[in-house]
Amino acid sequence: MEEKRVKELALTAAKIRRKALEAIEAAHSGHVGGSFSVADILAVLYFEKMQIDPSDPKNPDRDRFVLSKGHCTPTMYATLALRGYFPVSDLMTFRNVDSYLSGHVEMTKVPGVDMSAGSLGQGLSAAVGMALTGKVDKKDYRVYAALGDGEIQEGQIWEAAMAAGNYGLDNLTVFVDNNNLQIDGTVEEVMSPYPIEDKFKAFKWNVIPIDGHDYEQIADAVDEAADVKGMPTVIVAKTVKGKGVSYMENNVKFHGSTPTEEQFSQAFSEIDAVIASLEV
Repeated sequence: MEEKRVKELALTAAKIRRKALEAIEAAHSGHVGGSFSVADILAVLYFEKMQIDPSDPKNPDRDRFVLSKGHCTPTMYATLALRGYFPVSDLMTFRNVDSYLSGHVEMTKVPGVDMSAGSLGQGLSAAVGMALTGKVDKKDYRVYAALGDGEIQEGQIWEAAMAAGNYGLDNLTVFVDNNNLQIDGTVEEVMSPYPIEDKFKAFKWNVIPIDGHDYEQIADAVDEAADVKGMPTVIVAKTVKGKGVSYMENNVKFHGSTPTEEQFSQAFSEIDAVIASLEV
C-alpha cells in the first residue's frame, strides 16, 4: 500500500473517532473504548476493501459486515455516515428515544447495517449463515464480522466457528478485536479465551495475527483471506482499547463510562491534532 493511501486511511480513522465521540457526547452515553479499538479496521474495510455501494445498500451482490460486538455502535454509525449511507448530522441523534440510531445496530432501520445486534455472541452465527447462503446461491460476495475478545467467551461463538470450519466457508473473514479488556477487567481475569489462534485452528480456520492499528497489515490480511480456499479466516487483531485518546488507552473505565466535560475537551483536542497533522 502506498504511503499516501496509508495516510488517507489514518485520516479517515481519525475522523471516524471524532464523529463517534461527538455522538457519544450528544447522547451522554455510549461505549467509547471498544469503539475506538476497532475504528482502524472499519476504516480499511469500508473505505478500501469491501465491495459496497451506499446508494444501493441492499444490493444482493454486496459484501456483508456483521458487528457482532454490537455495543460499539458509535464507530459503526460514524463509519456508515462518513461513507455516505446517511447524513452525518444524524449522528447527533444517537440513542435518542425517537432516533433510528439506537444503542445497538438495527438492520431494519439503519442503511448499511446487515445484521442487528444485541446480546453478545450471536453475530458470528449470522455471518456464518450469510456465508453459507452465498455458497449455496453461488454468489461472489464476501462476509466480514467483528468480534470482541470478551465476546468469544460466549459458547455460541464456538458452535458457529465449528460450523464455518466444517463447511469450509472461505468467503468468511472474521476479525477478533483483541484489546484484552472487558467491562469487569482483563479477559484473563474474567474468563481467558487464550490461546485464541490455537482454538480457531482447531476448528479448521486459517489464522492471521496482526497489529489492528496498522493499516497495511489490516489490508494485507484481508487480501490474504480472500486468497485462501476451503476454510474461513480469522484475523486476530491486537488492539488498544480507547485507541487515539491518551487517557482512554488501555483504561477499562472507558469500556462504557462517558467522559467528563473536561475529558471530552481533551479527547477532541488530541483527535483534532491528529487530523490536522494528516491533512497537511
